[in-house]
Parts: sequence; structure tokens; C-alpha cells
Amino acid sequence: MSQEHEAAGTIEDRLMQRFGTLTPTERLLAGHLTRNFPVAGLASMTYLAKEAGVSTPTVLRLVQKLGFRGYPEFQAQLRNEIEARLESPLSKHARWTDGVPQTHILNRFADAVLANLTRTLSRIDHADFDACAEMLADPKRRVLVTGGRITHALADYLVTQLGIVRPGVSALPSQSSTWPSALLEMRPGDVLIVFDIRRYESATLQLAEMAAERGADVVLITDPWISPISAHARFRFAAQIEVPSAWDSSTALMVLIETLLAAVQELNWPQAQDRMTRLEALYERASMFRRGKG
Repeated sequence: MSQEHEAAGTIEDRLMQRFGTLTPTERLLAGHLTRNFPVAGLASMTYLAKEAGVSTPTVLRLVQKLGFRGYPEFQAQLRNEIEARLESPLSKHARWTDGVPQTHILNRFADAVLANLTRTLSRIDHADFDACAEMLADPKRRVLVTGGRITHALADYLVTQLGIVRPGVSALPSQSSTWPSALLEMRPGDVLIVFDIRRYESATLQLAEMAAERGADVVLITDPWISPISAHARFRFAAQIEVPSAWDSSTALMVLIETLLAAVQELNWPQAQDRMTRLEALYERASMFRRGKG
């Protein structure tokens, strides 16, 4: 990815940022690209136009509005982004250590994390965030949460904290063999929160697809390259995760989680306060925590 195109953001970034400036036919094409990302953009311009129900000049106008000189440059960028999705930890480490400034790792890492956080927050649509928080605050909706090989820890944290604020929150184990029974009980109005960052897991995609088919609202928390689960998600939040390390950073993901928790708590404060008070009384009775010395 060239420095020029990296600074401009991913293709999906650009589609979201420029959506309000597009014509109706360009929006139709942008929606097709987003729903079928990234496969749709790998086809020929003629085929893409036909599948989206627009003309080839519309395809050319859209890619130019996204900052590309033509369709070949658009496709080259798309292929670069796909390669970035599939990077292994070892290849990531080699790229970060090649030519990085010889400053202390604490400074380099902190700078990357702060930049990730700023970019993540700037990309979140406030209306979508508020609507998602209202949905999660609805006590009539059951909330199920799952993650992948790495992100299951984030999913567990969200379940623990959200379960303090409202009832009806549970975790789906990362083992896919347990999912059919959960899907059997899933009903319209339930919410499935899915964490899926690169390298995306096929089983998680299948779970989200089947949950959406059963009428559940899917919330996807992903990375800038956007998990394929996006096609089945009602709400999608992308966090920046790259840092000078072989591993991706969860800091921006965690901030997103904790902000959602704060929003749900604020929306349901009287009920949340009562629930937390009763929980503290149970903790006290069970002598779960040691008292500090006064």
C-alpha cells in the first residue's frame, strides 16, 4: 500500500466517508461493494457494473471519487488490503522492524496506540453508536457475545461487565460445537455481538450468518479491513489495531467496549443502580471480597 493511499484510508473507510456526497446510482454501487466486500471489487469493471445494476461509467466515477485514477489502481489497492488481512504475526513483525526509528519501544508503541484510538473514534458514526447502545440497553432483548481465538478474552470481559448492568447477557463458548444448541434457542430480537479481527475465522462467519437468518441483530466489532461478517451485521464498528509488534493491539477495541458499557449504563441508570446495589449486597453476604484496613 502506497503512503498516499494508506493516508487516505482503506477502501471501506473512503466509501463511508464519501457516502453522503454520492449520487443515487453511486450509492447503489457503494452498497453493493460494501455488502460483498472485498470479492465484488476483484471482478472486471463490466461485471461489477452488471452485478450492481449500474453502468460502467458509474463505476469509474465512483472509484475516482474514492481517490483513484482509474479502476486498475482501485483494484491494486484492494489486493494490497486483502494481503494485509492475511498477514501472519511473523510477517507483521518483519515489516515493523524494517527501518523503524531507533526510539524506545515504549514511545513507539504508545504513539501507535494513541493514533489507533484517535482514528477509531473518528470513524464511528455517532447515530449508529447511539442506536446500538439503545438496543443493548433494552432488557427485553437477550444478548449473546462471542469472540475468536484471540478476541474471546474481550468477549468474556464484555459479558462480565454488561451482565452487571442488565440481565439476559451470556457468552457463547469459542468452541463451535456448542453453537447449534444456542442457535436453536435464538429468536427474533436477540442480539449477537461478535468480535472478529484478522485472520477472520470461518466458523464465526457461519454463526453470524445463521443468527441473522433466525432474526437476531448482529453487532460486529472488527478491524479496518472489515470481517466478512459485516454482510450480516446491523451495526459494525471498526477499530484500528496495528502497532509495532507481531501482534495486533486490543486497546482501541477495549475503549470501544467500555464506551458502549458506559452508554448502556447511562441509558438504564435507575435499573442498573438497583441491580448493582443488590449484587453488592450478595457479595457482602458471601464475604467475597476482603475489606481493606481503615
